[in-house]
Amino acid sequence: MTTSNASMIETAQQAINAARHCWVLGLKVESIAAANLTLSLPYSPQIIGNPENGVIHGGALTTLLDTTCGFSVAIALNIFMITPTLDLRIDYMTSAKPNLTVYATAEVYRITKHVVFCRGTAYQDDISKPIAYCVATFMRPPEPSNSHPQSKPEIPHEQ
Repeated sequence: MTTSNASMIETAQQAINAARHCWVLGLKVESIAAANLTLSLPYSPQIIGNPENGVIHGGALTTLLDTTCGFSVAIALNIFMITPTLDLRIDYMTSAKPNLTVYATAEVYRITKHVVFCRGTAYQDDISKPIAYCVATFMRPPEPSNSHPQSKPEIPHEQ
């Protein structure tokens, strides 16, 4: 049984909204493809870090990247469960421009028995002009005992 992309987006959005801080920030699922996820963070006065120039607070960008990576893990594993962040490293390239939505895209690139590896990019108008890059690791949750294997993306697995 395959799940439609619209259904996956709806399920992912419900899961993201269940995390109150993500709902308050207004994180929105933009697209899902295999082990890739793109979320958006709309600009709002509540996330301004510097009132003098309107630049977004780094904590909002960290939440965006961590959430995007974490949910890309759930999508790659085809189970919507909490995937605790073990490590998150962010390299900030530039400040986000005021009054523009920020997007983050993430991909899972390796899955081992206990850890899942992911990388992400935050950007505004053009992904080739990133605001930040990140690499992250997440604890791999155990497979639910009542799950049935569904089509999963081809990602290097280590047993």
